[in-house]
Amino acid sequence: MMQTVLFHQTIFGPIHSRRLGTSLGVNLSPNDGKICSFDCLYCEAGLNAQGPGKTGFPSREEVKAQLEEKLVTMLKNGERLDVITFSGNGEPTMHPAFAEIINDTVALRDKYFPDVKISVLSNATRLTDKNVCEALKKVDNNILKLDSAITPTMRTIDRPNSRDFTAENLIEQLKEFGDKCIIQTMLLRGTFDGKIIDNTTPEEIDALIEAYRHIGPAQVMLYSIDRKTPVETLRKIEKDELQQIADKMKSCGIPVASFS
Repeated sequence: MMQTVLFHQTIFGPIHSRRLGTSLGVNLSPNDGKICSFDCLYCEAGLNAQGPGKTGFPSREEVKAQLEEKLVTMLKNGERLDVITFSGNGEPTMHPAFAEIINDTVALRDKYFPDVKISVLSNATRLTDKNVCEALKKVDNNILKLDSAITPTMRTIDRPNSRDFTAENLIEQLKEFGDKCIIQTMLLRGTFDGKIIDNTTPEEIDALIEAYRHIGPAQVMLYSIDRKTPVETLRKIEKDELQQIADKMKSCGIPVASFS
């Protein structure tokens, strides 16, 4: 059976994030399907083949109303909250009102939980859109994906919809954010369609280090598979090895944290 979407609500949680703490999730994708510009082999929400569903994107008004309702309830109950995180069943920046929703979220955060951070987990495919870029600059944790600095490897793991999407172009776009972004990189091994997948080789790690240096992010988040993946031939990089890779990057001056 194909693994399908995990989030059937627009506002979900709060849940504990190994990277961000107590996180209230915002899913800007349909509640019954997946819309993404990548089709990552490791995506916990499943592959794009499951389809976009029938509900469509939630409206800006729906997102604002549901988020405010949840924040009011949490405040009334004295619940802890560290971060509001945009993730869910696809790429959040594909929502046609993404920039406006970010503005609404900043206003609601300031009103109810002024100390809480706003995070966006993005695959960085929409950085050619000026409105998306401006919106990402308004959030506290602008977390952008770079799974490989080598295009064939990136295309094998992330499977972008666009044939023109390359690691080289992406790295230049990420450089425009500099220390206004956090880079997230999933390290893994395995096979798919008869191809060996491994973005932990010396060549891959050296290319990532060079890319990180060029970009100059506030932080690099290295992480490994933590949940079931739709492609079952992928393998988790264990904690000790992940830490060794992180230590090598640190020795090269990269501000990196690892999450296994």
